[in-house]
Amino acid sequence: MKNMLKAIAASALALTALAVRAHGAEEHGGTRRFDPAKVEATDFGQEGDPAKVTRTLDVGMADTMRFTPAGIVVKRGETVRFVVRNDGQVLHEMVLGTKQAIADHAALMKKFPEMEHADANMAHVKPGQRGEIVWRFTKAGEFQFACLQPGHFEAGMVGKVTVR
Repeated sequence: MKNMLKAIAASALALTALAVRAHGAEEHGGTRRFDPAKVEATDFGQEGDPAKVTRTLDVGMADTMRFTPAGIVVKRGETVRFVVRNDGQVLHEMVLGTKQAIADHAALMKKFPEMEHADANMAHVKPGQRGEIVWRFTKAGEFQFACLQPGHFEAGMVGKVTVR
């Protein structure tokens, strides 16, 4: 009986350690494994291969409903790692897309504010934490990034990516 209790306690301890480790990864923006077979092309690019990153850009998010910087210029074909930092006290996110895709997504979030999703073009970041997006810009043009948490987009939490 004692050995059985010890085995149960050891199993519970191991599961707790795994849960804490998983929770910690999520809190720091989580890690997304790149799978080339699951990469989908969009009108604004595609998920980038972390091994092919050519540049890392830091993007700050603040409770003033602003991104820093608010404008980014990249080269067509470039794979960029965005390190997204939440300097505020509330949840923020960075979502990349076309102007129309961002507007459509914002309208959907308004209807379903508790909707959870984790696509390659977005990073949800808790206060004081960091997240990452690795993105390959395959088409020239002007695109957006925005925070689609309820009220943030409407308050002007939007930035621009120019791909040349």
